[in-house]
Amino acid sequence: MSVQIHPASFVEPGAQFGTDVVIGPGAVIGPDVTIGDRTRVDAHALITGWTTIGTDCHVHHGAVLGTPPQDLKYDGHEPSYLEIGDHSVFREYMTANLATEPGFTTRIGSHCLLMAYAHVGHNCQIGDRVILANAVQLAGYVVVDDWAIVGGSTVVHQFTRIGRHSMIGGGSRIPQDVAPFIKCAGSPPRNAGLNSIGLQRRGVSPEAVAALEKSYRIFFRGGHTVGKAVEAIRQALPGIPEVEHFARFCETSVRGVSR
Repeated sequence: MSVQIHPASFVEPGAQFGTDVVIGPGAVIGPDVTIGDRTRVDAHALITGWTTIGTDCHVHHGAVLGTPPQDLKYDGHEPSYLEIGDHSVFREYMTANLATEPGFTTRIGSHCLLMAYAHVGHNCQIGDRVILANAVQLAGYVVVDDWAIVGGSTVVHQFTRIGRHSMIGGGSRIPQDVAPFIKCAGSPPRNAGLNSIGLQRRGVSPEAVAALEKSYRIFFRGGHTVGKAVEAIRQALPGIPEVEHFARFCETSVRGVSR
């Protein structure tokens, strides 16, 4: 099977396609776009800018990828990029922008699901197997680590980091970092314990889950400063990779961890 380009689409010269790519009617593909094998672009999607999409992705109707950032510092005179991994799905009317600074990149990983009307702002770094539900809005420079799930209509402040395996409830306002492995929701957000079921489903050992539960209690309920809490966690639970990742995330947070 060769590339299938619908006659009602508009593909500019210079666009590059892998094998078995399908471009639907009304889709617009810019000249600096690269699309990997078996990726499907549905009707009236727009892919422009210096955008690279991996293999086996699906860009649904009306999605917009690679447009200029919503940032007054952007001048567009030199390339900045949007890079997307493999096996990711972009539902109707979601948007993702190029980075602001020349040579910089907005990244979205592999096996992600970005639902309808979600927005990924400039310079965001989205890991693998991330789910952004309907109308999630990420400002610029947000980092979302692997396996995180963000509920619908949640808004995330710029420069915020969302930790791996965390789960944020819908309709939340996230002004500070969300620690890995936890659940939180609200405006302002309140933590709601460890994401235990999610961790079990992903094969994290019962011993590691129990250690993370102890870490959660020390950090969020112990009444310590961040430094004292991290020190207590390392003393009580040494040598456990998940615990060390939790501690390291908390002590290196720039915006502060939602507590």
